Formats: sequence, C-alpha cells, structure tokens
Amino acid sequence: MNLVTRLLFTLSMSLFTTLTMAAQPVLLPAWQATPFEQPESVVYDTQNEMLYVSNVNGDGMTADGNGYISTLSLSGEVIEQHWLTGLDAPKGMTIVGNNLYVADIKTLVVIDIPTKTIKQRYFAIDAKFLNDVAADKEGNVYVSGFLTNSIYRLKGSSFNIWLKNEQLEVPNGLLVEGDQLLIGSWGVMTDGFATDFSGHLKTVDIASKKITSLGDQTPAGNLDGVEPDGEGNYYVTDWLNGKLLHIQPTGISTTLLKLDQGSADQTVLLEQGLVIIPMMLSGNVSAFQIKQ
Repeated sequence: MNLVTRLLFTLSMSLFTTLTMAAQPVLLPAWQATPFEQPESVVYDTQNEMLYVSNVNGDGMTADGNGYISTLSLSGEVIEQHWLTGLDAPKGMTIVGNNLYVADIKTLVVIDIPTKTIKQRYFAIDAKFLNDVAADKEGNVYVSGFLTNSIYRLKGSSFNIWLKNEQLEVPNGLLVEGDQLLIGSWGVMTDGFATDFSGHLKTVDIASKKITSLGDQTPAGNLDGVEPDGEGNYYVTDWLNGKLLHIQPTGISTTLLKLDQGSADQTVLLEQGLVIIPMMLSGNVSAFQIKQ
C-alpha cells in the first residue's frame, strides 16, 4: 500500500467512524419511578396508555407466589403497585389484543387485561428459567428458554419447544421483526451467570429456523432487552455490566448509557421518544428522552 492509498484509506476510515458516531442517539434522563421489587420487564399498553412492570420480588427461580405486576403512567407515576398478584417470578412480557403474556419461571401466564385475571397458564416442558416474550403478526407468542438454549412457541393452544440449539448461546431478549426473530444472547456460561465470551445479537429465520449472527460474532455484552430504534438499529441492555447499548445490523455496538448492574428488559416508545428501563437490582424504573 503506497502513501497516497494509505492516506485515502485512513481518511475514509476516519469519515466512516465520524458518520457512525454522529448517528448515535443522545439520551437524557426524563424520570425515575420507585419503589419496585426487582422490576424485570416493562411493556406499554397502547389501548390503556399505561405501562406494566413485572416484579420478581424474590429468587428468580423459586415458585414462592411473591411475584406481581404493577402499572405505571408514561410520566412515571405509579398507578397501581399490585395490579395483579399470584405470580412467582414474572419476567418478560408482551401484549396481544387484550391479553398480557408473562414468562413466569416454567410457565407462560396469560392475563386478561380488562378483568385483571389470570385466564390460562401454559407449562413449558423441560424449562428451567423462561425469560423474555415476543409475538409475531399472527399472534404466535415466542418465549426464550434461558439456561436450556431453547425457544418455546405458543401457537393456538399448543405450547411447545419451537427451537433448541446450542448456537443460541443462552437466549434472553426477543424481538420479532417481519419474518425474523432477533435474539439477545447472554453468552456461554462458565461459573454461575459469568461468561468467558459475552453474547451478541442473533437472528432466526422463522420459516427455516436458520440461526445467523449479526456482524462477525464480536461479543457485545450479557444481553437482555432488544428493541428497535426506528432506523434499522437496536437498543439493547447489558444486564451484567449495567449498560444500554446501540447495536447496528453490522454488529457494531456503542454504549449509550452506563447504568447500575441489573439493567433489564426495556421498552422503547418511538412516538413519545422514550426509552424506559427496569433496573432490577436498584428497584426502580428509569426513563430517558431520545434527543437524536
């Protein structure tokens, strides 16, 4: 590589870096809501214009009956601390119609929103730690089987293992985009929840179940929630390291926020310009305004 070529290459890389950094959103604190008891997931109900917050309230793998769902306004005011009780350790959630679907250790719980009642519980065979929940446009519900490298699917009234593969590398956060299921992987565990190599974003083609890594499999973090930014990129939380990441389809990851450990399954409301993150170990829900 001669001098001119080297200079052109250096300039092009510098320009690429500048453009990449310029594309990063800026987030500013909006509000913080307390008190919650190990809040793990937040989901927005567009019909009722309020947020649901899952509270583990105990050991995340123990069926102790302590778990519950809270409701929260978009301005951060607690509407009802114990909107629904009778759960064990509720984590990921999604809404389909009038139903709120909640991952609860080894069970997918279906809650009828208008009546605030549990209408169905689906037991997950061989599950140890159900985590996140996402739905496709047909109303099928996908649930990550954390610790068992599995994805479960509820189709109609049938709830079964849809995909089981070591390539999932401990699936956590889920997001359905068109005909793809995006997965935030935790990474292969070595000692407890620790990993030698942390996880990255993966996609699964829903029709073929083919698993593909975004980018070159460069470790991004111990990933939890995955949400779109409306520009083809993703807001992703790193639970273990306490971060909010911005990940591009190429796999390039940038840290937007440094948070406390336990940044869990967030929701992103693009119309309101909000990123709302449950801080599981701190016991609060923190909202940030998107400025760019």
